[in-house]
Amino acid sequence: MEGNKRIHQAFFILKFKLIAVFCASIRKFWYQLQGMQIGSKTLLPSIKVNWPHQLALGKNCKLETGIHFKYDAAWKPGPSVFIGNHVFIGSDCEFNITSRISIGDHSLIASGCRFIDHNHGIEPGLFMHEQDCPAAPISIGEDVWLGCNVVVLKGVRIGNGAVIGAGAVVTKTVLPLEIWAGVPAHKIGERRRT
Repeated sequence: MEGNKRIHQAFFILKFKLIAVFCASIRKFWYQLQGMQIGSKTLLPSIKVNWPHQLALGKNCKLETGIHFKYDAAWKPGPSVFIGNHVFIGSDCEFNITSRISIGDHSLIASGCRFIDHNHGIEPGLFMHEQDCPAAPISIGEDVWLGCNVVVLKGVRIGNGAVIGAGAVVTKTVLPLEIWAGVPAHKIGERRRT
């Protein structure tokens, strides 16, 4: 029984530590060759990214698998996606960007969050695929916490220390230390400094 436990522990260490770190290091090297900026102690799990040079990751970031960085425009010099230092991004988040997004240091982005910095016109008389797609940058401050499945739309600024509840759709600016939730998101409280 004790021997099986040690074999399981060794397998866990091999699979989830050594092999994962090795693969992340290879992935980091590959993406850096393509122009991605990656800070020290930031390892890359399996992610999707169509224009690696559009992504700048700070140091000591923790990323989970399945994140999609989609720069949704023609090639141009980058970066346009800026992730600060010590940022956590949960699994299956999507960054659908044509303009710019920045996320400040020490922010937590839970699984399934979506960031879309452009919209689609709805004028009558034109087919949907012929409509303009206005865009505006998204800015997430420092020490911000976004719960699971939050959607942040074009032009939104979220101030330092703000909290956004799970499932919210953020369409307006959120001031520092405010707590927002709902669809569309609205202020439900404030964090108090102690």
